[in-house]
Amino acid sequence: MGKVVEVIPAKPMHQIRGQELTAKLRVCAYCRVSTDNEEQLGSFDAQVKHYTSFIQNNPEWEYVGIYADEGISATSTKKRVEFNRMIEHCMEGKIDMVITKSISRFARNTVDCLNFARQLKAQNIAIFFEKENVNTLDSKGDFMLTLLGSLAQEESNSISQASRQGIVYRFQEGKVRVNHSKFLGYTKDEDGELTIDPKQAETVMRIFTEYLEGASCKRIADGLQNDGVLTGSGGDRWYESTIRKILQNEKYMGDALLQKTYTVDFLSKKRVVNEGHVPKYYVEDSHPAIVTKEMFGAVQAEMKRRSSLQKPSKIGKSCYAAKYPFSGRLVCSACGAKLTRKQWGKDKFVWMCINHMKNGVKACSQKAVKEILLEQAFVRVVNKVVGGKDTFMKKLLVNIENGLNEKINMQVLEKVDGRLFDLQKELIAIARVRAQGEVNDSVYSKEYQKISSELDRLRERRNEIKAESTGDSLRRESIREFVEYLRKSDSPLEAFSGELFTRLIERVDVADKARLVFVFKTGIEVTGVLF
Repeated sequence: MGKVVEVIPAKPMHQIRGQELTAKLRVCAYCRVSTDNEEQLGSFDAQVKHYTSFIQNNPEWEYVGIYADEGISATSTKKRVEFNRMIEHCMEGKIDMVITKSISRFARNTVDCLNFARQLKAQNIAIFFEKENVNTLDSKGDFMLTLLGSLAQEESNSISQASRQGIVYRFQEGKVRVNHSKFLGYTKDEDGELTIDPKQAETVMRIFTEYLEGASCKRIADGLQNDGVLTGSGGDRWYESTIRKILQNEKYMGDALLQKTYTVDFLSKKRVVNEGHVPKYYVEDSHPAIVTKEMFGAVQAEMKRRSSLQKPSKIGKSCYAAKYPFSGRLVCSACGAKLTRKQWGKDKFVWMCINHMKNGVKACSQKAVKEILLEQAFVRVVNKVVGGKDTFMKKLLVNIENGLNEKINMQVLEKVDGRLFDLQKELIAIARVRAQGEVNDSVYSKEYQKISSELDRLRERRNEIKAESTGDSLRRESIREFVEYLRKSDSPLEAFSGELFTRLIERVDVADKARLVFVFKTGIEVTGVLF
């Protein structure tokens, strides 16, 4: 007797789900547009209306609702709130079928598209892509999804590349785009241009001023927080790192460095610091400045000076805390190390050579210096200068006229800027020719490298000239401030002033035999003694 085969018919989906045979198919639609411009939003509204009517007019379907994301990129599903809510409802058994316009509307990432399609298919939930006429529960669904999903991903890549090229063109033309919502000191006018927010600009000026007066980033942050000053994002919590970023942001002097970061790939959207991987663009005077270029340059010079105190060496590591007027400004003449503050006894403080402390008397024989004696020595030096102010003022005024190279620097800078401008035009021209396919990669790479090398050399020279000019400007300002102080000083200084010390003194060389050399920010040096 032959084998007997009995066919057991497949059960209707309603029965598998434990529903009545008369139950309708619960259907929803997913809609999305990737930008928030007016034309796209019109398409978005049309999709919502279309699918609402399409589902409700089918007597065999039960309308569950429309899940819609506005102005959200499809390269990742992480930020699509409505999409994720729809998937949750599917997994909770509230939906039997999802209708969407196309694979590109559902997902432009092949992996995401397939993962979600298979996840829903495992629950016997269909996705119907109207444009491609694909139902994921069909036998051909997986194959079509893989093929069409890959095409959609490539389309997303092409759109990403075109968008990036448009951004690069704007950079090349010096068009600056800044997110002003968290940018302390600035807002945007009705034309979308950066404009100064007067109240926030006061906070920016306070930060730059206090830093130049000797305060550390932490002290500035603590002061702003204690005074209830709000951050750029409207918060009341200030951090040391926030202050440092503000002090280093060239936009506060009206310039803009573009493409500081770049996107690694269009799928992950991960951005990393641009360390030369792609070109950067520096735009001078791109928007109104809150601080002068001289003030910004002074802050960078001061940051560099303080940073030099934090580099580890054989004689130990020093750090700049700006707790005391002498912090970072006392230098041991014997070995070149900095002096640090130590407490001796109940109310006595001394400054000791770090090299001597770390490595002993064989490394450096410099003795500890009492803080009170340093303060008294400064008072005597200031009074010495005030007593002979006519002589000092003449010397300082001569320095203003003869000691600066502003005219020479400006002439050289104009030549360098002219050549930089020509090279920039050449670089932009060859980049556009390559984008249009009129030059092969080999020729482009060779020419690009040649121009880039000369640009790097000229930019380095330009930075050197600007640093010299900034130094001259700062020195000139220090001289004028000191001259003004001398003119107003009619009586001797009676007590030590930490603020005055910070304003006037660049450093103090502490020599043996109790001899000190006070180096003023104006460049003049005055010898003093401890006793």
